[in-house]
Amino acid sequence: MSADMTADPTAVPAPGRRRFLTGGAAVLGAVATAQLWLPASAQAAEVPLPEDVFSLGVASGDPLPDGVVLWTRLAPDPPAGGGMPARTVPVEWEVASDARFGDVVRRGHTVARPALGHSVHVDVRGLRPGRTYWFRFRAGGRISPTGRTRTAPAPTAAGTGGLRVALASCQNWQQGYFTPYADMLAQDPDVVLFVGDYIYESAPSATAVRRHEGSGEPYSLTQYRNRYAQYRSDPDLAAMHAHAPFVVTFDDHEVDNDYAGQVPQDPGKQAPDAFADRLTAAYQAYYEHMPVRATAVPNGPHIKMFRRLEFGRLARLNVLDTRQYRSDQATTQAGAQDPSMTMLGARQKKWLLDGLHGSGARWNLIASQIMMAETDLKVGDGKLWYYDAWDGYQAERNALLQEFRQVRNPVVLTGDRHLTMVSDLRTDYADPGSPVVGAEFVGTSISSNGDQDQAAFHAQFDPLRGDNPHWKLVDAHRGYHLFDIRPGGIDAQVRTVSTVVRPTAEAATLARLRVEAGRPGVSLA
Repeated sequence: MSADMTADPTAVPAPGRRRFLTGGAAVLGAVATAQLWLPASAQAAEVPLPEDVFSLGVASGDPLPDGVVLWTRLAPDPPAGGGMPARTVPVEWEVASDARFGDVVRRGHTVARPALGHSVHVDVRGLRPGRTYWFRFRAGGRISPTGRTRTAPAPTAAGTGGLRVALASCQNWQQGYFTPYADMLAQDPDVVLFVGDYIYESAPSATAVRRHEGSGEPYSLTQYRNRYAQYRSDPDLAAMHAHAPFVVTFDDHEVDNDYAGQVPQDPGKQAPDAFADRLTAAYQAYYEHMPVRATAVPNGPHIKMFRRLEFGRLARLNVLDTRQYRSDQATTQAGAQDPSMTMLGARQKKWLLDGLHGSGARWNLIASQIMMAETDLKVGDGKLWYYDAWDGYQAERNALLQEFRQVRNPVVLTGDRHLTMVSDLRTDYADPGSPVVGAEFVGTSISSNGDQDQAAFHAQFDPLRGDNPHWKLVDAHRGYHLFDIRPGGIDAQVRTVSTVVRPTAEAATLARLRVEAGRPGVSLA
């Protein structure tokens, strides 16, 4: 989108590194008394919009050394299609080096169009690397809540100051409140990596902790918009979006449970044309609600989400798409080992390998929506695999892990499983003595599976430890993972909450883990 960027980026003073706000000061509306930046004559000419037109808040994402994506959506009546008139609405935006907008460094104009649900995506450039900024929008005489964001370090930055990354996934509205975000906000990450299941497509349930809107699963664009709007109304999620940039990718529940490519979970009930229409609606609604660049604008039932982000010389982040290009899931052990089975597709696989082998970064991070390490669910002789994960695509998985032997410090960051599972990555899980080539952190869920029965969970999983010696930690509390990445190593915390069935919770560190640079694998600290 075109924008008038007239400020001199070299004039931006360096704001404080962290902890600029305390407690609730970082939530939506941190600068509720922000001044208007249009002259009074222009304000009078505007067509007024409802007071709550910015009810879905603001967000930022995909930080670069010189820029970031800013997001909002005009929606005074979110659960009813948004409630906006069917017309294009002018929107202004500002970026400042201070929370009171005394030093505005970038400003511009764009529009919110009905065809994209009146969502706004501004790809701001000309910012300084490794800096904290504040931003806001204005439309129809209304000013948005203030957002806070941060650019990536300069390409030459060694990263001695570290990079703090939060890993989140799987937030089922019906199974709990998003209480882990309140603690995440207090931990003040530089960036949040969300690796799938931002919404759930399940029908409303009378026994839910809080019930999904609507009367069934979403299929149309309006239904998916309403579902996203409901999730965006969670105050903890909204506050986190307003506090730090997100890097997002989707898994299955943003469309349909366990879908593969253009094959639905239940092909006998969803015809190919109907499912293509569902994909088209789901991907458009996803784009409309995520702080991603225009490269992700969908083309019918297709959306390009695999991409790469750099954090100086410290870390390269490869964000995968493990849904659109995969073969349909295997149903037998022989099928899972079929060399023709692909998770990534040829183009994405080449892109990933080129990025890994060509990287000059100290750490090579891979965001994979589904688990890469083996999960053998059968005690004793024989194997029982979960075919939707990388266990169902073993030839490609094993070939990729062989490539890790020539990759500098690979670490896989994963979601999907609704549990914490931290593992060594080995080249061949059929051979327990095969080389360790990396580490994988499967983050627990934000709310999915609710307040899980820990005794029942351990009764199921503890007997499997002997068949999965690569597991270093397995747990089923709700929460997220927090990583402090430095040149010499990654210090990880498993942060968990006391409950998700109530709106507030206590948080604690369940475990601390360490990955040493130059030493593949992970250990409990």
